Amino acid sequence: MNDEMNQVAMQIILHAGNARQVIFEVFDEIGDEHFDHAKELLKEAKKEIVLAHKAQTETIQAEASGIHHDFSLLFAHAQDTLMTISSEWNIANKMVSLVEKLTKK
Repeated sequence: MNDEMNQVAMQIILHAGNARQVIFEVFDEIGDEHFDHAKELLKEAKKEIVLAHKAQTETIQAEASGIHHDFSLLFAHAQDTLMTISSEWNIANKMVSLVEKLTKK
């Protein structure tokens, strides 16, 4: 069961990490005032976050239905990573609209 948890954790980390890389591109696009491209990149990053979240949710739902999993530090790290990158996505999303409004003034 530990190998399965490690695989799920790595999937979460992989997709969340992909999202983070795209979010860094969003910040570059904001700086260059390429807001339409930044918005497209945010959609791409969100797809990666959703994939990571799906893997996490399936594991949590299995636990809730009675399938016991031993504590996994790697899984805890994966959840923390996903939560952090979800917050980064929210900030980037808000920054696009704020900076776009400011540059139009």
